Amino acid sequence: MNHNPELFILAIYFSILLGIGFFASKRITNISDYYVGGKKLGYWIAALSARSTGESGWLLIGVTGMGALMGVSAMWIVVGEIIGVFFSWQFMAKKFKRLTDEYNSITIPDFLVSHFRSSTHLIRILAATALSFFVVIYISAQIDITGKTFESFLGFNYYTGIAIGFGIVVLYIFSGGFLAVAWSDFFQGSLMFVGLLVLPIVAYFSLSSDASIINGLYALDPALLNIWGPGGFTWLNFATVAGLVSIGIGFMGSPQVYVRFIAIESEDEVEKGKWVAIFYTLLTDTAAVMIGILGRYMLTKTGQDPEAVLGTAGENVLAMLLNQVMPMVIIGVYIAAVLSAVMSTVDSLLVVASSAVTRDFYQQIIHPEIDEKWLMSLSKKVTLSLALLALGVALTVSILSPDRTIFWFVIFGWSGIAATFCPVIILSLFWPGYTEKGAIASMVTGFLCVPIFKFVVPAIDGVGIYFDKLDVMLPSVLLAMSAGYIVSKTTNG
Repeated sequence: MNHNPELFILAIYFSILLGIGFFASKRITNISDYYVGGKKLGYWIAALSARSTGESGWLLIGVTGMGALMGVSAMWIVVGEIIGVFFSWQFMAKKFKRLTDEYNSITIPDFLVSHFRSSTHLIRILAATALSFFVVIYISAQIDITGKTFESFLGFNYYTGIAIGFGIVVLYIFSGGFLAVAWSDFFQGSLMFVGLLVLPIVAYFSLSSDASIINGLYALDPALLNIWGPGGFTWLNFATVAGLVSIGIGFMGSPQVYVRFIAIESEDEVEKGKWVAIFYTLLTDTAAVMIGILGRYMLTKTGQDPEAVLGTAGENVLAMLLNQVMPMVIIGVYIAAVLSAVMSTVDSLLVVASSAVTRDFYQQIIHPEIDEKWLMSLSKKVTLSLALLALGVALTVSILSPDRTIFWFVIFGWSGIAATFCPVIILSLFWPGYTEKGAIASMVTGFLCVPIFKFVVPAIDGVGIYFDKLDVMLPSVLLAMSAGYIVSKTTNG
């Protein structure tokens, strides 16, 4: 197959990213510029950057696959994300922006230290450690998606795809820091938005006029049209739905998203950005599920195993649907859109994690008098080291677990970051009685609960299957908040 049109489009896409990195580098004069863009982001840039970072490659590969396998019950993902995004922008972002400006914070650990008037480095060390650990896992999942994208769309070798995508993202972060990340996220978020909205419309109109999608889906599997999934409402399906909805909790305090609220210019920009973020989420997430549903209808027949046709967890549905309804040159744009989703998350996470290591470990604890230029140079080295570590994890997992599912691989990393930080950010903003010891208890509990609920609890006879369906986010966050409340109450006196 001739891939020249797609490769030409990708060459243009990568050139734009590297150009953004080059021009952003001209705006970097100090550490605040490098980590939070000098706190001057407009609402369009902040909102699209936050959303494209929050969505990652799992939206185009994972959610479309879930739509293909689950049908309309995958819409619970959309419900959860809209609730999380709305609550975050409506009730938390302005308070957080106000406090971080008051404290002159440029990282999440900065905020926590100032908020609790910490006299030790413990909370800073915990925050930086947790960030570094889960960020590496999350980035490794995104690197995995990059390899699978080149493999499924272009027939490239999986590892060649990883090398190309990985090299580009590290290059433009190196040059422009957070500003390059925010500007490129705006460009990439726009590309994702257009790509997701156009495909289901084109797919729908490519169907013969007498085709009934509803009847066709029912013939394939009646469960595809049941909002509760196979068998209708059961406690097991309810646990699945609760797990899907709780994905939205991750938007209420995750550092890679909340650094945008530090960086946005003013509270007025937050109010305007709220509507951009909400409508972006509603339209893109709904479109992703619809792509999966239409792909299931068009690409599988009654009696076929959908995973055998569409790949593990339906993750090839996007590529297969594109090949059926789009011309070759347009497919190149969609490959760029998938890579946009991946890279907009990888770049943000790398900047957040490297800031945790260089500013929160090295500058604040070991060497407070360090020159800012030298610190930025160190940050680039740390960024590369973390990226290489994530690359190593991705390659190891690809060898040890060839049947891994992108959706849940990503969710594990996402949940780890969220369970460690969201309870702390939520309670810090809404409860004056929250103490530093309570915050530490929340972070440690959230951090530990994620692997426990992922690997230990599902193996328990009887209840394990329910927790497996519920997944790790909701129980981890609830226990972390409870731990913070109990410790704050018992030590505040």
